[in-house]
Amino acid sequence: MAVGAMVLGIISLMTSIVFIGGLLGVIGLILGVVALKKAGRTGVGRGKSVTGVVTSFIAILVSILIAVLMAWYANNTQKCYRPDSFQQYKQCVHQQLAGN
Repeated sequence: MAVGAMVLGIISLMTSIVFIGGLLGVIGLILGVVALKKAGRTGVGRGKSVTGVVTSFIAILVSILIAVLMAWYANNTQKCYRPDSFQQYKQCVHQQLAGN
């Protein structure tokens, strides 16, 4: 279980930018906590369990941060969604984010 938590934690950290990491992070975090409890009784796999818990937790935080930033960006640039060209879109986004 500790190895599974560690692997899921690492994979979730690598994929946290595309939101899949958040889901994998939750699973890795649960596995890591269970493996830590088991390691407390047996003394085996503690390092891998801690690695899984930490990387999964970081992946969840990164996924949440990316989601918040994307929602903020979409909210601040919603007037720019139907441009005639990419150049107009870029100009509109720049103006919206600059507060003009």
